[in-house]
Amino acid sequence: MTTTNIDQIMAQMRVMSAQAASAPKPVENPSEVNFGALLTESINQVNETQQQAGALKQAFELGSEDVNLAEVMVAVQKSSLSFEAMVQVRNKLVDAYKEVMNMPI
Repeated sequence: MTTTNIDQIMAQMRVMSAQAASAPKPVENPSEVNFGALLTESINQVNETQQQAGALKQAFELGSEDVNLAEVMVAVQKSSLSFEAMVQVRNKLVDAYKEVMNMPI
């Protein structure tokens, strides 16, 4: 290591030390997380993934030169995996709902 490298590393360490020593900044107006909006957004993303995979499959079947088989297979697997994950989340939500409904008052 040269002297300039050591000096640069030392300068970076000093900056990091100063940042660590300073008080954390308070969070200003934390954004609310709306569960319904988050769920809707994730469902829309799964739908979009499935639509893209379907469009790629159709383009490949029609013989488009821009689309190769590997792209199609990866897109189909991504859409399948995202759909399966969404189904698992739905199942967990249904189970949680049933558990809450069966709680004694």
